[in-house]
Amino acid sequence: MIKIYNTLSKQKEIFKPLKDKKVGLYSCGPTVYDYDHLGHAWTYTQTDLLRRVLEYNGYRVKHVLNITDVGHLTSDADVGEDKMEKSAREKKKTVWEIADYFTKIYFANRRKLNLLEPDIVCRATDHIKEMIQLIKQLWKKGYAYKIDDGIYFSVQKFKKYGQLSGNTLKELKAGARIEINPQKKHPADFALWKFTPPGVKRQMEWDSPWGRGFPGWHIECSAMSMKYLGKTFDIHTGGEDNIFPHHESEIAQSEAATGKKFVRFWFHTKFLKIEGKKMSKSLKNFFTIADIEKKNFSPLALRYLFLTGHYRTPFNFTWQGLQAAQNTLNKLYELVSELSAVKPVKISLKKIKPYQKEFLAYLNDDLNIPRAVALMWQMLKSNELSSQEKYHLLLNFDQVFGLKLAEIKKIEIPPSIIKLAQLREKYRQEKNWLKADAIRAKIEKMNYQIEDTPQGFKIKKIMIK
Repeated sequence: MIKIYNTLSKQKEIFKPLKDKKVGLYSCGPTVYDYDHLGHAWTYTQTDLLRRVLEYNGYRVKHVLNITDVGHLTSDADVGEDKMEKSAREKKKTVWEIADYFTKIYFANRRKLNLLEPDIVCRATDHIKEMIQLIKQLWKKGYAYKIDDGIYFSVQKFKKYGQLSGNTLKELKAGARIEINPQKKHPADFALWKFTPPGVKRQMEWDSPWGRGFPGWHIECSAMSMKYLGKTFDIHTGGEDNIFPHHESEIAQSEAATGKKFVRFWFHTKFLKIEGKKMSKSLKNFFTIADIEKKNFSPLALRYLFLTGHYRTPFNFTWQGLQAAQNTLNKLYELVSELSAVKPVKISLKKIKPYQKEFLAYLNDDLNIPRAVALMWQMLKSNELSSQEKYHLLLNFDQVFGLKLAEIKKIEIPPSIIKLAQLREKYRQEKNWLKADAIRAKIEKMNYQIEDTPQGFKIKKIMIK
């Protein structure tokens, strides 16, 4: 029995899919105009953990991920320039080149974090026809209207607008200090289709029944999610910044068009901060996966760090925390290497079942991953379990953790490294610290670590860096 917090109901609910053992899952993917950052990595990792928990429970998940390569303007108020067109102009590339470049980097980063591959990846530019069809439905039902710069959705006609975010139309109107577009019937009305301004030639524009232009940001996700998952589906994920206006608008236009409930469970992750501050380029704390790799950290150490936080609690990223995660993961890999080398023996199901049961209980309590990680370390310290039983449980738990533990094997130290270590020990005995330190540095460059103990030196392979 899985319990998940539903942003729509503002409480934890027992999750049951529409179809027995099959889950329809849609994720808001990146707008591919720039590098994805650590905040994105946090959100996508939490979504990956949700999917893994569902699959650990025996569900078959159909995961759809969108790529926004058109329609996302620089302002959520439907004004400003399209982020893709702006990025292309600044980087002196075509919009299509920009989209391809950053999409490739995004998927490379997903692989580095060991995120499961989506079943369907859908680009906005491949679904213009579906978006136009959806807008036609809204037009026919009287939810859409035309003004000088585009086709807009009338939020006043959708009585449940604000149900996800808690924003009321009265509050939104009072909060609109400046009426950016006086032709709009209500300040919260959002664009379904934007017209290409007179005298402007966009790289991405299409013909529509209302005029040449491009889709609004919100219509994309409604059209694509319903195409692949149906008019009503199980779970929609995203960051908490997507709740309003993006997801609120998705609900309005989808349910207005179909007359059916759009999404049953809304799964939102809280923000990630950097050293206690909001991430921004102006503060020079805008970090990417490439940035942590430059500092000699593994993306899987970042994944481990994310396992220590809960998706509904704001996460504070620190370099000190990442270093601790790297060290802990290296220690875990060393333990796995030792356990994997033990000769197979019969496993006692009676001894491992209580751990699996407790593990599942934590997962199913709204993804209490931090407590599941603590259970793993508690299990490794147990004197009642054999090495083989511990190894079996580790691989079982890693179906959710995703740390690639099954790929860690017994490490054999090459004779050349042992000879260097012996030479270093000779220099240490002679108190020639300069030469001893030089050899240590040489060993570490070869991805091995030397540890001095009262019984002599120990050599370990640096598992990940």
